[in-house]
Amino acid sequence: MRNSSLAQLPQAEGLATKPARGLTEQDWAGAATAWRYFESHYRPESGFVDAIHDHPSATLWDQGSYLLALLAARGLGILEEDVFTQRSAAFLGGLERLPLFDGRLPNKAYDTRSLAMVDYSNAPVPEGIGWSALDVARLLMALRVLETREPTYGPRIRALLADWDLAAMTAEGRLWGSSREGGQTRYHQEGRIGYEQYGARAAALWGLDVLDASTARPIMAWEEVSGVEVAVDRRRAKDFGAITPVVSEPYILQAFETGLNGEGQLLASRIYQAQEARARHSGKATMVSEDHIDQAPHFLYGAVFGNGADWAVVAEDGSAHPELRTVSLKAAFGWDALYGTKYTQDVLADLAPLAGEQGWYAGRYEADGRINMALTLNTNAVVLEALHYKLKGPLLTAR
Repeated sequence: MRNSSLAQLPQAEGLATKPARGLTEQDWAGAATAWRYFESHYRPESGFVDAIHDHPSATLWDQGSYLLALLAARGLGILEEDVFTQRSAAFLGGLERLPLFDGRLPNKAYDTRSLAMVDYSNAPVPEGIGWSALDVARLLMALRVLETREPTYGPRIRALLADWDLAAMTAEGRLWGSSREGGQTRYHQEGRIGYEQYGARAAALWGLDVLDASTARPIMAWEEVSGVEVAVDRRRAKDFGAITPVVSEPYILQAFETGLNGEGQLLASRIYQAQEARARHSGKATMVSEDHIDQAPHFLYGAVFGNGADWAVVAEDGSAHPELRTVSLKAAFGWDALYGTKYTQDVLADLAPLAGEQGWYAGRYEADGRINMALTLNTNAVVLEALHYKLKGPLLTAR
């Protein structure tokens, strides 16, 4: 690993993103498949959507993804206006009823039927388990897009956020989460490279002090992966108590929602190019991001680089699971929307059988080609955002 400032690498080395363009017949069919998830997993009693099939629970990240999927579907014209109005109003109603952790910010997880605070297994925890600054930031991004697209919601959104202590999730220019441990509330800096900058851009849209987190420069080093220099987080897991995977998703989402800034353009292109290079060298299709899987440990970060290793596949506890690497469907849709290369198109064609009756499945296992049958909100939300971006550009600025 070597340290380097971003300015020392020419911007010309980055791969240019494609402008907005028309959708193919396959794209329109893909959008319809993705929206089916939100039809079949909607909870009218709360206005929320289940994060995973057969699991009536969700985080604020999931619900931010739902709202952005709703906005993308409307922008694509596959959602009737009265359905959008009913759904968006019901969603805000659910947010207004949420009990808050310590009376300050939304809990990390909620039961989508009752809106009760729960842990990640969906067991009731009346006092809550803490808040995630990154999850709240994703919702803040979605609310900003909603307010921009529908200004009449502005007063209602601002009244909602006035009851949340947003300042509690920032300190010293960075994002801070909290956890309930031994009856005490403990605070920790939250976010690693990519996710931290995505969360900061979202929080900054609401005037929060996240200046230090908005750029990767202070925490970045360069690592050669499959012959491509990729920006990685030099804060090590053993020192900071958190895994450090470099994945596709935060860069894709930044592009779809606000557009990539100069730093993001370079970092995103390197992450994509490393994946294409690995496929070229190994003969194995490579599209990696965070994903649910249909077996234990149920959620993994498929990384370009993570915890000191190329092409790491790690769980939240840091355990390695390379045998469960997934060719990620949402990463494939995302990179195809951004770059539209022959490689992305070939991978999408190979993943076409993942379209199910209730949405897109998460991916295909690299080891044996089996379909990863995890059916999730986030996979299908990214598909809708990708296709909206391909047609109209970023959600925040699309006309």
